[in-house]
Amino acid sequence: QVQLVESGGGLVQAGESLRLSCAASGSIFSINTMGWYHQAPGKERELVAVISSGGSTDYADSVKGRFTISRDNAKNMVYLQMNILQPDDTAVYYCHAKILSMRGGPLYGHWGQGTQVTFSS
Repeated sequence: QVQLVESGGGLVQAGESLRLSCAASGSIFSINTMGWYHQAPGKERELVAVISSGGSTDYADSVKGRFTISRDNAKNMVYLQMNILQPDDTAVYYCHAKILSMRGGPLYGHWGQGTQVTFSS
C-alpha cells in the first residue's frame, strides 16, 4: 500500500507565496516521476509541474517563472514553491507519483487526496 499526503495549502492574497509538500510512504522500492496537478471548480485536472528522479523539470506555461518544483529523494517528498500567486491559481492541488513497490514489479501512478489553494482578493 502506498500513500501520498499533501500539505501546505491555504488562503493567499496577491503577491503572497505558498509551499506545498507531498510525502510518499508505504511499500516503496523506488519513485520515478513526481508531479503536481491542479483542478479548478468545473474544470479538468491539469498538470502544473513534473520532476524526474534525476531532477529534470517541466512546467505548465501558466506557472513558468512563478512556481518551482523540487524533490528530496531520501525523504520521498516533492515540493511546489508557489510565488506571485494569482486568482487563476485557485484550485485543489494534487500530488502524483509513479512508484515501483518492488524490484522488477510494475510502475503504478498514485494520487494524493489534494490540498486546497484559494486566492483571496
